[in-house]
Amino acid sequence: MSETTTGVDGQLTRNERLDRLPFNKAHRKLLVASGIGWAFDAMDVGLVSFVVAAIAADPHFNLTASEKSWVLSIGFIGMAVGAALGGYAADRVGRKTVFSATLVIFGLANAGMAFSWSLTALLAARLVIGLGLGAELPVASTLVSEFSPTKQRGRMTVLLESFWAIGWIVAACIGYFVIPNTGDWGWRYALLIGALPLLYAIVTRVHIPESVRFLEAKGREEEAEQAVRYFEAASGVAPVASPKGRPLEKINTRELFGREYLARTAAIWGTWFFVNFSYYGAFTWMPSLLADQFGSLTKSFGYTLVISLAQLPGYFLAAWLVEIWGRRKTLSVFLAVSAAAAFAFSQASSVTLVLVFGMVLSASNLGAWGVLYAVTPEIYPTRLRAAAAGAAAACGRVAAIVAPLLVPWFLTLAGGNKSVAFVIFALAFVLACVAALCLPERKGLELTD
Repeated sequence: MSETTTGVDGQLTRNERLDRLPFNKAHRKLLVASGIGWAFDAMDVGLVSFVVAAIAADPHFNLTASEKSWVLSIGFIGMAVGAALGGYAADRVGRKTVFSATLVIFGLANAGMAFSWSLTALLAARLVIGLGLGAELPVASTLVSEFSPTKQRGRMTVLLESFWAIGWIVAACIGYFVIPNTGDWGWRYALLIGALPLLYAIVTRVHIPESVRFLEAKGREEEAEQAVRYFEAASGVAPVASPKGRPLEKINTRELFGREYLARTAAIWGTWFFVNFSYYGAFTWMPSLLADQFGSLTKSFGYTLVISLAQLPGYFLAAWLVEIWGRRKTLSVFLAVSAAAAFAFSQASSVTLVLVFGMVLSASNLGAWGVLYAVTPEIYPTRLRAAAAGAAAACGRVAAIVAPLLVPWFLTLAGGNKSVAFVIFALAFVLACVAALCLPERKGLELTD
């Protein structure tokens, strides 16, 4: 059953007008304004792995292995809480309200981290950073999904993840070139440099309209019409009359676990958890893993940078295939490639093979992650969409908390680094099967179907 249908006398609803628009400069602006949040999330996750390695060597902090793990993980605790609360709030008070606040929270906390002089202050800043960034990704992906044309929706949401790859690469460059070459304050400079585009991002978001679906559901008809015309004007389309939108049904997040949505919620949550577990288990520890394997922290930064470069083509390939193969097949294939690359990585011994298989694993794992962001908002109605996306992302963030804490334990097993890669292989293989068998296919369907 549709959430909205063609109106009286064949009139198109506002959402149908949006769904049928060609991709235009307004969509591009929305994509960039949203993607910057992804870039900051990646820059935070990427930089913290370099920063922790630098702080551990700083005699002022002198972190133990356990303290390093907590600095890596506490941000993900904040992200898990932020994702769940941010998604719920976006269904209650609006997508744009949360969308406008997340980067402000991140910016203030990031400055606090840069000027931290104690472990307590460092952990507190990491927690608040996580709250801001945790709410950012599911809310931004929901907003992009609700404004995207039907034929471009999957591609636009996957392309959001390409900004994540750009942010990770920028973080790797800052970590490699700034931290080792600027003395004891190198990691502080790195955090401040990484936040430079923040003001531009905040200002850009002021002009993005609120979700039409949310506005109609709240009875704010005039604002909803203005939001549609914002995108129509960018395509030179003359506005037409639309019928009144439907009121929002009562929000009850327990529906996610009811008869209608339980199966898809279980499949989505499971996939989110394991993709995040496999990614963060490897990449938050990548500089340290490679340093242990090849005996040089400086060289490990360079190797991490090379492996990170493969993320960007992985996203673009996923964005291209998601509207050709569909969501389910694209996700399954990328996960299967991740499994094969992780297994090969676990058996590699030379630098060349480690880099090759690491790059393949990086590209395929992050491509799969991008497809997840496309799938999740598509399979829930407007009243639950942001909350469902936030809850799924929170589940993934829980995996991001657990994985860095378990890596040191895996390193004590026989094989050391190879045992970590083998666990990732097993998880990716199981995920490929789950995605192929359980996830619904939404390619070519309007969001209101």
